[in-house]
Amino acid sequence: MLVHGSTSRGVNLWSGLRGMVREGGVSSLWRGNGINVLKIAPESAIKFMAYEQIKWMIRGRKEGGGLRVHERFIAGSLAGATAQTIIYPLEVLKTRLTLRKTGQYSGMADCARQILTREGVRAFYRGYLPNTLGIIPYAGIDLAVYETLKNAWLQRNAADSADPGVLVLLGCGTISSTCGQLASYPLALIRTRMQAQAAHEGKSKLTMVGQFKHIISHEGVPGLYRGLTPNFLKVIPAVSISYVVYEHMKKVLGVAY
Repeated sequence: MLVHGSTSRGVNLWSGLRGMVREGGVSSLWRGNGINVLKIAPESAIKFMAYEQIKWMIRGRKEGGGLRVHERFIAGSLAGATAQTIIYPLEVLKTRLTLRKTGQYSGMADCARQILTREGVRAFYRGYLPNTLGIIPYAGIDLAVYETLKNAWLQRNAADSADPGVLVLLGCGTISSTCGQLASYPLALIRTRMQAQAAHEGKSKLTMVGQFKHIISHEGVPGLYRGLTPNFLKVIPAVSISYVVYEHMKKVLGVAY
């Protein structure tokens, strides 16, 4: 849905699913999932590691006290940008593998080889600018809102010496992820279209500004949020679960809240 323009106004969540199953069978619903799983581990690890390190450096410049919301936002933004910069070529591969036709690529390595041969190394960073501009508010808002909500719960329940349970962490993650998605989704849409457009032979490749103008002129402002619902259905539970795992791993490793 993200890559369909005004020529596919009839495409919605269910028709998109039916079309994918007709074209490539039930297995087509998991296209690109292998590389998605491959990239999510280093991406999450780098993001959370960078976030903790940047928070530590910010605290080192202060004379005690916790971080304020804007400081968490800065730490989250820098952490997200760092992780995305390192793993970005895998994002491009994931998009191409997800959108490929049946039989177009024999696998991840073949997809990478074809992109490199036909389009060069720069193709692996197509859409990097809108991605980075989008990840700054997304990661900043997501991590800042999550930790602010979690700390507010801890302060409110300090007398009970209770740790936030799974439901509390899931709730904080859901709210923070929703806020981050709403703030950054148009740039994520533009990034995905830029990643995907090179797969269509013979068509001119639009820049970030060109994509924005094309969407506005052909689809209007609502076009900037095309595919938001299925994206929420995917991202919110994934991000919320990752926060639960993150907090439990911190506890196992002895990292203080």
